[in-house]
This record gives sequence, structure tokens and C-alpha cells, in this order.
Amino acid sequence: MPTVLPRSQRSGCPISIALAILGDSWTLLIVRDLMFKGRKAFKDFLEAEEGIASNILTERLQRLKCAGIVLKRRDPKDARRFVYRLTEKGMALAPVLVELVLWSARFEQTDAPPAVVKLMRSDRDAFIASARQAWKASNRA
Repeated sequence: MPTVLPRSQRSGCPISIALAILGDSWTLLIVRDLMFKGRKAFKDFLEAEEGIASNILTERLQRLKCAGIVLKRRDPKDARRFVYRLTEKGMALAPVLVELVLWSARFEQTDAPPAVVKLMRSDRDAFIASARQAWKASNRA
């Protein structure tokens, strides 16, 4: 069932709706960190190479949570902290992120590991299945 967000939509266009949720400089980077880099805690996101400000991170995590893309839970190792993980809806963004990586690597100089880009390019489905498998395993841990 689609998530209803407390915001006004500019239109019913699917691209407009997606951009309302994901279309800023930080949101997809947070999803990337959860999906591919194993970051889970607020502090982990702050340490990412892009240097997100804590107030922006707080707002984006809340937006992702409200959109049903991220879950926020108490850290089982330290109840004073929270950890974040992607939902099924968030994990469904894997093909989008793969395509963005491939597009950027095709036209720009990137820091993406060449072996990863090669795997994404040669077998997208296997790469995405591997990411999904790692996500499922982390949910069981």
C-alpha cells in the first residue's frame, strides 16, 4: 500500500512524486550508505565523505522514515543509540542507484571501484540480488 506523506504534491506525475521524496542533495546518499556501505548509526552517516550537517541528516532521516523507506530502531548493543535500516520499499531503490552509478561512471570520473562498476554493468541483476541478500542477512542479525 502506498505511503501517504504529509505534503502537497505538485502533480500526480510519478517523477514529481519521486523527486518530492528523493530529490535533494542528501537523501539518496543516505540510502546509498545504508544499502552499499553498511552505515547504520547517525554517527556513521556524519562520517561519510560528503560531510552532511547534523541538522540536515536529522531532517532527511525523518523524511525517509515518514516515507516508509527507512526504519529507526534502538541499537540492540546500546539502547541509548538508534540504528537505521532500509525497508523493502527502500531496498527497491537498488536498481535506481545502480543505474545512477553506471550513468555517472559512463560520463564522469568517479571514485566507484572499477570492479564494482564492471559487475554492475555486466550483470545488474546479480549485483542487485547480492545487495538484497546482504540486506536480508543484516536484518536477521
